[in-house]
Amino acid sequence: MQEIIDAILSETASSSDVAALPLPESYRALTVHEDETDLFAGLSTREKDPRESLHLDDVPVPGLGPGEAIVAVMASAINYNTVWSSIFEPVPTFGFLKRYGRTNPYAKRHDLPYHVVGSDLSGVVLRTGPGVHAWKPGDKVVAHCLSVELEDARAHDDTMLDPEQRIWGFETNFGGLAELALVKSNQLMPKPGHLTWEEAASPGLVNSTAYRQLISSHGAGVRLGDFVLVWGASGGLGSYATQLALAAGATPVCVVSSPAKAALCRAMGAELVIDRAAAGYRFWKDAGTQDQKEWRRFGADVRELTGGRDVDIVLEHPGRETFGASVYVARRGGTVVTCASTSGFMHEYDNRYLWMNLKRVVGSHFANYAEAWKANELIARGLIHPTLSRTFPLDRAPEAALSVHRNLHQGKVGVLCLAPGEGLGVQDPELRDRHLTAINRFRNV
Repeated sequence: MQEIIDAILSETASSSDVAALPLPESYRALTVHEDETDLFAGLSTREKDPRESLHLDDVPVPGLGPGEAIVAVMASAINYNTVWSSIFEPVPTFGFLKRYGRTNPYAKRHDLPYHVVGSDLSGVVLRTGPGVHAWKPGDKVVAHCLSVELEDARAHDDTMLDPEQRIWGFETNFGGLAELALVKSNQLMPKPGHLTWEEAASPGLVNSTAYRQLISSHGAGVRLGDFVLVWGASGGLGSYATQLALAAGATPVCVVSSPAKAALCRAMGAELVIDRAAAGYRFWKDAGTQDQKEWRRFGADVRELTGGRDVDIVLEHPGRETFGASVYVARRGGTVVTCASTSGFMHEYDNRYLWMNLKRVVGSHFANYAEAWKANELIARGLIHPTLSRTFPLDRAPEAALSVHRNLHQGKVGVLCLAPGEGLGVQDPELRDRHLTAINRFRNV
């Protein structure tokens, strides 16, 4: 593996040089094990500790199929789906791998007693399989996490509608929290040249998700002047949603849980911020009863910031804890767009506020290749910046996952894989210099 690292760091290796590098027989990867899926039986979600279930193993290099590439992973990042994988919620991911493995002979490689997790990467292409023409060994890339088969007609209007759509590193094997990764060629995008490896790895999943959820016509379709309520606005998803709203000419209303997280939102340029912890909202009286007085109190606080207007769009991802309040505070004719349920996926809300006020609930899941590409272009042009708060080495990735699980992080949490340290991989120092103030401000809050 050292020969691969040396070639990448040299910056002079040609495509043929990289193609000639020998692949190792095995590589280090962050895994969960099928025989441990009952590890946390009887524990609450909060009590489950990713450090107990995530293992750094040596695993065999998978065979390369048509339309695929093997990438040397310089850096990756932690997403909430890594937390789900590590605590085996809402179900263990091995069911996904088994179902995928039954679909075709190449997919059978993914059905293993271990699962290499991770849905982000930045790195260098080492090998490409038959049918790959857009990418070659030596290309510096980032990967988005949509895996599709594209053999069904429904996939060709919006690839997110492919019946075989899966999230790489969550519903497929050989993910990005590893020294090598197996991806489909249509997951690859150019690495933004002004970013380090760890910065470039951090936006992939969350930036693309926020782009589809907020900007795309498949999501809320934000317009100039809209007010957009963003839950968890300093976190991995929310920090990109906040930037996208600002870039689109909308006004984000950022909901956070601490003064430090409020400071990050203001560093991004947001002016309207609510610290929900300081406000002490209690949307649930008990496990089965919501408190609509608290919805109204929250709505009044929002309108105080917006000059009396209800928000046009609510960007939802906490789920059960907040969904009732989200439906309530959206304006008449407004939109609640949801992409996750980190606090629970069985939602409850008062449907009268939805139907009588002609509101919409829109489901949004990751992004198609075109949307992910556009989101990556915004990063590459310096219009949207990475919000990377901390970076861990690969052998401490379980600790990084715990940080995300316990909501101790701001922005994204990065993981160095083959990169020997932070700050490497910048190809365009001039562009970086132009945006360095913003990059550092988002990292240092």
